[in-house]
Amino acid sequence: MIVGTKLHIPRVRKTLVSRPRLMRKLNEGMDYKLTLISAQAGYGKTTALSEWIRHCDTQVAWVSLDMQDNDWAQFWSYVTASIQESCPRFGSTVQPLLMNGPSMTLEPAIVALLNELNNLTSELLIILDDYHVIETPTIHQSMAYLLEHLPPHIHLYIVSRTDLTIPTTRLLAKGELHRIIMQDLRFQLDEGFEFFRDTTDLRLTKDQITELYDQTEGWISGLQLAAISLKQSDNINATIHQIRGQQQHISDYLLEEVFHHLPDSVRTFLLETSILDRMNHSLCQAVTGQMNCQEQLVRLVHLNLFVIPLDDQRNWYRYHHLLSDFLQQILFRTDPEKWMQVHTRAAKWLEEHGFDEEAVEHYIEGKRFADAVRLIEKNLHTLVQSKSVVLIRWVSALPENSFAEKPMIELFYISVLLGVGEWKTAFKRVEQAEIRFLALQGKMDDAQWNQIMGNIYFFCSVTTYLQKDLERTSAYFELVEQFVPEGSFFQTMGRNRYQGNDVFDDHLALINDLHAAEAFLLKWITVWENKQEYPFVGYLYASYSKLLYEWNRLDEAERYASKVLERKDMQPFARILIHNYTSASRIQQAKGDPKRASQLLTQLKLQIDSPDYDLFMLGVEAEHACLSLQQGSLQMAVEWLGECGLAHTDEIPMNRIAEYLALAKVLAACERSGESLQVLDQLNLLLSKEDRLRDQIKVCIAQSMTYQSIGQTEAAYLLLETALHLAEPEGYIRSFLDEGPKMQELLSTYLKVQIGSLIPDPKLSLSYVKQLIQAFNVTMEGKPSLKEILTEQEMKVLHLIASGLSNKEIADKLFVTGETVKFHIKNMYRKLGVNNRVQALQYFNTFI
Repeated sequence: MIVGTKLHIPRVRKTLVSRPRLMRKLNEGMDYKLTLISAQAGYGKTTALSEWIRHCDTQVAWVSLDMQDNDWAQFWSYVTASIQESCPRFGSTVQPLLMNGPSMTLEPAIVALLNELNNLTSELLIILDDYHVIETPTIHQSMAYLLEHLPPHIHLYIVSRTDLTIPTTRLLAKGELHRIIMQDLRFQLDEGFEFFRDTTDLRLTKDQITELYDQTEGWISGLQLAAISLKQSDNINATIHQIRGQQQHISDYLLEEVFHHLPDSVRTFLLETSILDRMNHSLCQAVTGQMNCQEQLVRLVHLNLFVIPLDDQRNWYRYHHLLSDFLQQILFRTDPEKWMQVHTRAAKWLEEHGFDEEAVEHYIEGKRFADAVRLIEKNLHTLVQSKSVVLIRWVSALPENSFAEKPMIELFYISVLLGVGEWKTAFKRVEQAEIRFLALQGKMDDAQWNQIMGNIYFFCSVTTYLQKDLERTSAYFELVEQFVPEGSFFQTMGRNRYQGNDVFDDHLALINDLHAAEAFLLKWITVWENKQEYPFVGYLYASYSKLLYEWNRLDEAERYASKVLERKDMQPFARILIHNYTSASRIQQAKGDPKRASQLLTQLKLQIDSPDYDLFMLGVEAEHACLSLQQGSLQMAVEWLGECGLAHTDEIPMNRIAEYLALAKVLAACERSGESLQVLDQLNLLLSKEDRLRDQIKVCIAQSMTYQSIGQTEAAYLLLETALHLAEPEGYIRSFLDEGPKMQELLSTYLKVQIGSLIPDPKLSLSYVKQLIQAFNVTMEGKPSLKEILTEQEMKVLHLIASGLSNKEIADKLFVTGETVKFHIKNMYRKLGVNNRVQALQYFNTFI
């Protein structure tokens, strides 16, 4: 639910100090992508922006953020809704993506937002007030992406008490970041004179105002509080002398002075309503029991007591953060019972009016945990799908016993923890839940208890798998079979949504011991494959197919990949289809059928039916780019490079390893070796730290190939040695073979160097290197003919090269220019996977 008052530009008082210097600073922001207005509370950030907007002709979208907006979908829903206030037709392509909930890769929704922003015909200001309350990393990541690609006629103003956690170095370097800081916001001395002269009834001397200004250092709220306090003072000079120290001390002192002189009924009203993020007279009446709440709110505004109207009709208000923080501290410290009571009253009103999320917050503060659990349970599916961060925060705040008999809340909570990568917390929760759920036996229906135990044992299997303990994982699978032979609900929950972490679907991304993986996968494929409706086995098919492929057992690998394509129960699950189609495509390419390999990836794109289609396509398109390189089609890979949105300077997330490896390979193929190596170096460090053997081997191989291509043979040998050391115990083959003739040549020359060395590497088995070279020779026998690879003209050029002719002689012979000959040779090298004439002739000779 969108709260309309959060989209209203806060009202400003009619009597404000004129601030031309600050207004000019704000105007300058129109020349930048991002203007950051950063200072602690009480410096008039919101007031200054509100006043500036009154005199600004540009369309404005305003969002007043709060803690509830620490949810990716809700945050961007508010941003979209704020733009709709000025542009009613905005957001038609964005809203469906937001309604589907967040994923670990969020660009498609932000791309849709950017496209719609780009289509706007006039300038737009987007103002995000109180951005410091946002702590969710995915929001910061998507905000960074938005800023990177923001159209020039859109200007973002962010108001925050702290510096941004999103990276701004690139924006600053490109001259796209404008900063307005505390020194810009605080009053200058002349503005201090104007403040006391025009907005207060005080008649202070210049010396008195100067002393106040020096004591507060131009801090606006300090001067406002001082003015209120001085109105009530019998000795102005003495009061002025007492106002000194740090801002916090000054504000506490002045607020206490102001608060002390208020009538009892006003003090009570302030304390009891201070817990509200926003309020109207009805909510205040429910919380305080007072019948004159609207009069109280209007009175507080007239007293200039830091109360801010949130709409033009003055129905909704909020307190300035300085005041609410001060009041909450007093209430919590002096009357804990009242603290819980007013939170409970607020929660009941909010629940009755449909604000369930805010109600849960107040129920928790009021220690009405049963009511909080009741509302969480009511909204459980929605929370898991689109409010996972909020759910984690709530359940973490609840006592364990508050939902001890609500196992589904615990199970969903565990699923969310695993999904967002909070693995250690999830491991602990699973252990505790297993003990607690066992104690429920006999307290509920047997069928229900079996279902619960089957689900918790499934999560036990997940946690032991993530710890790479396949033996215990298998033991827990046996318990799942015992309690829920039809399978756990959580085995397929969300399997058609983009999760972003391959380790849950691609087991070889996590498990380093391929031989243990083979035994594990075969055992459970045998148990589950004959069940009619058991799509979970599809993941095992995919992983076993990939394992067999790596061992170059192509026919067996093909058989397991094809099992998924034949089963109807697996078709609705995008995550199953992607891994199996990808494996099937690689198998066909290895078996010499490049056309079928491409068809399978194209078919996959048509087959996926998921709300996260665009997210899934990021990985599929990267796979297609790599396939294009293998097939000698650089053009398609280059097109992907221009569209993928990845850069060699990016910080690489774990959930996009395959895409960045594809990026590195395409960059290398485009002769951008430095950029390629920068990506590969970062990948290697990341994978080594995370102990991801398979992908580390692939990265080392790619590094060695890139160094070889730029003539740095020693570096190529060192990285090849690393790859061989890592790969030999597990029997990796295809990761080397898929690199083609260049890898064959590198292995052959490396072998010669090792054989001729006086001190060969003692850790390396040369028989493994020979095995790989032999595998290349066998593979070449199954390669398509040169006529299938090269065009007729390229065949002619290759035959003339084999005859020893120079480029000029070839040009004369074929009646073409020398540039045309160079073009044909370059294409031919790419298709054959070679770098020079010698390698091309070696490849040619394998077909003679």
